[in-house]
Amino acid sequence: MKHESKMTPAAKRTAAVALALFLLLFLKYRPYVHTHTVADSWSEYLFALYFFVCNQSLGIVHEAGHGICYLLGCPEFIMVLNGTLFQLAFPAFAAYYARRRGYRIGMLTGLFFLGFSLKYTAWYMSTAHLMSIVPASQSFLGVDGYHDFHYLFSRLHLLAYNGIIATLTGAVATLLMLYAAGRMLWEAFVLNPAEENDEAARKRLRSRFVRQKERTKRRQ
Repeated sequence: MKHESKMTPAAKRTAAVALALFLLLFLKYRPYVHTHTVADSWSEYLFALYFFVCNQSLGIVHEAGHGICYLLGCPEFIMVLNGTLFQLAFPAFAAYYARRRGYRIGMLTGLFFLGFSLKYTAWYMSTAHLMSIVPASQSFLGVDGYHDFHYLFSRLHLLAYNGIIATLTGAVATLLMLYAAGRMLWEAFVLNPAEENDEAARKRLRSRFVRQKERTKRRQ
């Protein structure tokens, strides 16, 4: 059963501005390119704190994907791949769940962080040619371990193309983040409640029509 979002206009605008601000600071400071650790301004300090929380959360989900495969005894290739799959599936599922429940802001937030997760993935891909083992000093868990994409690309004979793949992945990630933040700003500041309700109603009707067609096909 779907439930329409009850967020007030002020709450929507606050969420939209916060997400847009994070995106602007992300594009300005490019944390996966510039690795200096000393913040030179309050905005950089605020972004570094926000980025640290988001990035560490992704790291936990990523390692959980590997851990599940350790417990289940998955083949090595699947075990290595599953960290990235979990890392991308988590925000994607959040966006899907929010959409099913009718929470537009939640869906767009999920899409934004799917783009953020892809951005990290693109950076990780771009370093695949540099090392096969990630040293403990650079590892999330503090121990030596596989460089996931060095292993995956080597097995797939794609290591020579890691730069191209990383660039394309990064472009998709940026577009997804721009879309999510832009759409949220538009819905928060431009779309009035009546238009929003009309749009939601049209989407519900389309969804109902599609489900009805699927049920009709199954009966035939």
